[in-house]
Amino acid sequence: MSEYQYYEFTVVDQALTARQRSELRSLSTRAEITATSFVNTYEWGDFKGDPRTLMERYFDAHLYLANWGTRRLLLRLPKAALDPATAAEYCAGDSASAWTNGKHVIICLNREDDDGTDEWDIDGHGILGSIIPVRADLAAGDLRLLYLGWLRCVQSGERGDDEPEPAVPAGLATLSAALTAAAEFLCIDPDLLAAAADGSAAASASQPTDAQLRQWVTGLPAGDKDAILAALITGTDGHLRGQLLHRYRVEHPPHPSTPARTAGQLLTAAADRRAERERQLAERQERDRLRRERSAAAERQRRLDALAADQGSAWQQVDALIATKKPREYDTAVQLLVDLRDVAERDCDPAPFHRRLTELRATHARKPSLLERLDLAGLDG
Repeated sequence: MSEYQYYEFTVVDQALTARQRSELRSLSTRAEITATSFVNTYEWGDFKGDPRTLMERYFDAHLYLANWGTRRLLLRLPKAALDPATAAEYCAGDSASAWTNGKHVIICLNREDDDGTDEWDIDGHGILGSIIPVRADLAAGDLRLLYLGWLRCVQSGERGDDEPEPAVPAGLATLSAALTAAAEFLCIDPDLLAAAADGSAAASASQPTDAQLRQWVTGLPAGDKDAILAALITGTDGHLRGQLLHRYRVEHPPHPSTPARTAGQLLTAAADRRAERERQLAERQERDRLRRERSAAAERQRRLDALAADQGSAWQQVDALIATKKPREYDTAVQLLVDLRDVAERDCDPAPFHRRLTELRATHARKPSLLERLDLAGLDG
């Protein structure tokens, strides 16, 4: 397979009509089209549709994946659920952008291949499903996805070192499963994300308690309460809960835990974290290596002790192995001879070993394969 492209579009707020599905079918005869989704893969050729146009007309979410490194996530929300100005604060680059269309705002988070390495073992099925819950969270005022988009811009070098970060949402240190899936899909540097999380309040800081919500609702104007009840009863607003939580968060913004940092400071902090992590890994690997070496040395000493107690049988085994004239048995015989030599040197009595080795080489002088193995092992008589 020379290439792989995966396209998936999903509707959340309203199912596709039969006419809309027919319009989509004209773009592809191979696509899997349902009342809520459009999925197609390409191993050659390209999709005839324009994802931007399809998002504006039909869909609420789109995921694109190509094995040359491009990854793209688009989400469409009503302007009442996501203020376009808020989206613009975080999404202003190639890796994160936003635009409005009618009553909607659409955000696009994009990752291009950073190192030129193709990704062959990939499959797009199921990824959008694991990410899509972030749309409801975003509609409810959870801005962590937008901040991830801004981090993606920082990581891609689209933000100047002196550019300050936007407002840091709470809970960056404890991402939900959907946000984690989004961060992994966009290949956001874990060290950069961890550095950003240092300036993020705990997730609980942005989660109002039931008591706080009840008190807030009690203080709402009567007209607002009537509108909320009407929308709830008629079911005309699928984002009602999210909009209310969003409104509460806007009216009760969390206090920033740290002053705004710059993109350069975050990159430096990420580099420091990476260096520290790599240092700790190297130390751990060195400790493991030394432990393995000590264990191997102790095991070898036990083997040599056993060999020293019955060297006569060992020499008989060497002769039997050589007699087979098999290369694998030659290797075993040579290793046994190395052990016998080490026993002799350890016991400070190498002369008898070297006499027997000289005799062995003379006896098998017509076995060049064996003699070559002995030479390579340093058993030269």
